[in-house]
Amino acid sequence: MANKRTLKRDINYVMGDIIEAAYLHQIANPKEDPAKSEAVVDQAIADFDELIAKMNRKDVENKKQHFKSIEKELEVKATALVEKINAL
Repeated sequence: MANKRTLKRDINYVMGDIIEAAYLHQIANPKEDPAKSEAVVDQAIADFDELIAKMNRKDVENKKQHFKSIEKELEVKATALVEKINAL
């Protein structure tokens, strides 16, 4: 299990990379509608906020299990966002 600092860093890097990929897609394809990639960016920001809020919860009984579930949720959300970027 990753510690809290490492997991927060992973969330930050993964969502940051997804946002960067969406903006790179916008730059590489200027004739396409930018609203689609902006929707991916907005979703990534919302997912980031949600995951960080879960990280900062204090009323967790089993921290190890809680962090593992956040790690799995990050993987699922990131995979879905990457699929959306690939579909653009």
